[in-house]
Amino acid sequence: MRTLDFDYALPPELIAERPLPERTASRMMVVHRDSGLIEHRSFRDLPDYILPGDLLVLNDTKVIPARFFSNDGSIELVRAGMVGELVWKCLVRPGRKMKIGRSVQIGESIGAVENIDEESYRFIRWNKPVDDEKFGRLALPHYMNRESDPSDRERYQTIYAAHEGAIAAPTAGLHFSEELLNSLPHRFLTLHVGVGTFRPVKVENVEDHHMHSESFYLPPDTAAAVNAAKRVLAVGTTSVRVLETQAARYGLPLQPGTGNTDIFIYPGFKYQVTDALLTNFHLPQSTLIMLVCAFANRELILNAYRQAVAERYRFFSYGDCMLIL
Repeated sequence: MRTLDFDYALPPELIAERPLPERTASRMMVVHRDSGLIEHRSFRDLPDYILPGDLLVLNDTKVIPARFFSNDGSIELVRAGMVGELVWKCLVRPGRKMKIGRSVQIGESIGAVENIDEESYRFIRWNKPVDDEKFGRLALPHYMNRESDPSDRERYQTIYAAHEGAIAAPTAGLHFSEELLNSLPHRFLTLHVGVGTFRPVKVENVEDHHMHSESFYLPPDTAAAVNAAKRVLAVGTTSVRVLETQAARYGLPLQPGTGNTDIFIYPGFKYQVTDALLTNFHLPQSTLIMLVCAFANRELILNAYRQAVAERYRFFSYGDCMLIL
């Protein structure tokens, strides 16, 4: 299976650089796996597709400011994790300037590179904590071609975000208003979306790709509700990753728990929990479009993407969504 098998042509002007004024105003493509029928609806129509016994499962992670710049503006850092209070695991640009021993200053904090791992992450030790609120910015995806602004602090965050730790937003959840969500049966889990979500698949063969790891928590009440549901609708690929990880590890009924997952879902994967999926439109050749193609027929999904381009849907994080039934 080749990475190129998950490619499609996308006009750049269809990439959503900013959100719509209203969260629920997005368009929603509805893809029926059994019949191949594709409908063009509004996200506000989602309740029309919810049946008795259905359960929505959403990721309540909260995006934190993870992007920083040195005082002189020459070094960009995206913090992927913490090793204690004063050591960051981060990606830096340009990497050639940040070899072991090199230093960087953010505000009054001075950091030095202690180590570089095999994936080019830098481990930087600071002499004092960096003020996240003052110097941190949201790490908006590169395809938005802009810096974050104050409005992103609200809109690049779901209305139910509760647990800090994500670098990127679980974007399928961005469409919900409180009113719409509260009208539907739902439960939450937490997966902190990591910096790996920005990394492209660089190998020719899909099976050779090394998947990044992300931490998660599946609460007991959510696991119990999933086990009792007639149909489970996962909101976003991150919810899928948690549900299917726990099922793969412990079988069914689904078990609650905390852990890390590097699950890689691509065609051939056997879903055990997810019965329906709400997701945004994903980058060509990405692990996310592979996950979606594993849930539905690859040709059906690529045909749906071609229709989305023809119908001028808005793509990626701030774009429109797809409901797969």
